[in-house]
Amino acid sequence: MMIIGCDFHPRFQQIAYLDEETGEVGERRLSHPEEAERSIGLWLVGRCISGLEATGNYRWFRRLLAELGHEMLLGDPSAIHASEPA
Repeated sequence: MMIIGCDFHPRFQQIAYLDEETGEVGERRLSHPEEAERSIGLWLVGRCISGLEATGNYRWFRRLLAELGHEMLLGDPSAIHASEPA
């Protein structure tokens, strides 16, 4: 299973990932939604869980994951930042 974390910005997305089967970890920076849609459709095969903060820039990504049959966990940004060590 692939586990990914996403950080959305107006002009790009930063994605960190862990492939539990191979142990591969890494990051990818995708320049805009069109590039992300092409890349993710080819890159995420099998089951994937994606965790992200609830922001205004993620709706297209939620739609894409649903179309591909992947799971998305949505977090409250205030709670996520409050849980970070100082």
